[in-house]
Amino acid sequence: MVELFKSIGDENRLRIMNLLSQGEFCVCEIEMLLEMTQSNASKHLKKLKNVGWIISSKEAQWIHYRLNDEFIKSNHLLYDYLREQFQKTLIYNHDLRRYLKYKDKKLNCKWIAEDKDKVLNLIK
Repeated sequence: MVELFKSIGDENRLRIMNLLSQGEFCVCEIEMLLEMTQSNASKHLKKLKNVGWIISSKEAQWIHYRLNDEFIKSNHLLYDYLREQFQKTLIYNHDLRRYLKYKDKKLNCKWIAEDKDKVLNLIK
């Protein structure tokens, strides 16, 4: 239980979880949408993965992350509480608005790899 609560005791990890509540994301999408460095995003993803909050899969050179449905089912009260709090907090809502712009413009990892700055400008 201590490790579980440590894993969500960081705003960046909570922001990642909020984003992953919308579906599966490549690590480069998480970095770009949350404006994190690759090393910072990877560090936080590793902590969430170590306790079971998230799982990953690899497709070519990209690693995709998503929430672990089994873990969520086992910890549904905590997860429901987090989701409720995400909806009430400005930074999490801001992150979701950026994601919705990204999704509406049908952007993807290949666009990010080609011109990350252009993608960032499109979702501001």
